[in-house]
Amino acid sequence: MEVLTQSVPISFEDTAIAFEAQNDKQLTKTYWLFWAMNSNFLVKYGTAFLKFAFKYHLPLVKGVVKNTIFEHFCGGETIEECEKTIQELAKYHIGAILDYSVEGEKSEESFEATCEEILHTIQKADHNPNIPFSVFKVTGIARFGLLEKIQAGEKLSKSEEAEWKRVQQRFDKICCKAYELDVNLLVDGEETWIQDVIDRLTYEAMEKYNQQRAVIYNTYQLYRWDMLDNLKKAFAEAERKNYFLGAKLVRGAYMEKEAERAEKMGYRNPIQPNKESCDRDFNEATRFCVEHLDRIAICLGTHNEYSNLLLTQLMQEKGIARDDKRVYFAQLFGMSDQISYSLAKAGYNVVKYVPYGPVEAVMPYLFRRAAENTSIAGQSSREFLLVKKEMERRKKLAK
Repeated sequence: MEVLTQSVPISFEDTAIAFEAQNDKQLTKTYWLFWAMNSNFLVKYGTAFLKFAFKYHLPLVKGVVKNTIFEHFCGGETIEECEKTIQELAKYHIGAILDYSVEGEKSEESFEATCEEILHTIQKADHNPNIPFSVFKVTGIARFGLLEKIQAGEKLSKSEEAEWKRVQQRFDKICCKAYELDVNLLVDGEETWIQDVIDRLTYEAMEKYNQQRAVIYNTYQLYRWDMLDNLKKAFAEAERKNYFLGAKLVRGAYMEKEAERAEKMGYRNPIQPNKESCDRDFNEATRFCVEHLDRIAICLGTHNEYSNLLLTQLMQEKGIARDDKRVYFAQLFGMSDQISYSLAKAGYNVVKYVPYGPVEAVMPYLFRRAAENTSIAGQSSREFLLVKKEMERRKKLAK
């Protein structure tokens, strides 16, 4: 891998910057949380216990969860509860993306309710420099099976056609509100067997609302071997139809599920053959976006330190201002603070995904975060090691 150099180097090893926002008491709490998540045993059996506890409404469990893992990775249960987190991040020049993280809804009533909640997040972001983006998942406003059926080219019944029309109306309502209030809107990536439908909706919205600048952003999951080419095709289409392309670059979130389905159904696995291929395409996609910044706005959603440094290097080489609004760096709230806080301190545009929603409904999201931070092959997680390093640094200073 190439070595990156800068006139003013950014270091992701400076834990004093990474944990500047946490006092000693908060850091100690963070240490014990990551200590627990660093144990495969605790995560495995703790997750099983919590699923059981919430299913049978065991007393006190919700309070314990809310004051530990939920507090660390989420902004609150409501938009109003997120305000404290938004203000805390703003002190360090980091924006918030309010992400309504309720999953698994299936009724028309729940889809309508989620649509209204997304509209509220956009309204909250209106003329609010501390909330540069809104975000939503299409499966929050549409039935997964319906999207799957449409992508497979199956004929819809009359009731399904009416259902699909309501989905399109919800999607456009959300995009139109973002356009009217001039709020950047991220459309999250999902599974490959519904992603084509999501792409179609998103590109139609881009053509409609991205005439002056990129308001609507699509998500490109570069752990797919076809995604770099998809990005380039999307750019060519935007250029042909004369609109701006919003691109959120991520590695991806459905690897195991994608591989299992491909094997079961006998088609080519859409996931890259190895990590090196994924990293290569992700970094190439980053370069491509910077090369075409006159038409592409980029949100780099990654916890990979090299990829973040690469973007800063490319910006420097091209003479792109650190605070250029066409370029954002994004990480999840509660993770990779060494990246977020260091980049923000250096003057780059940085945002944190801040999930929120009722504790019970957000548990699937929290289980994924816990799994991400468990030790791998006997090695401590990066997060745990950094917290430990900062605690040791503070102890030495106190002597």
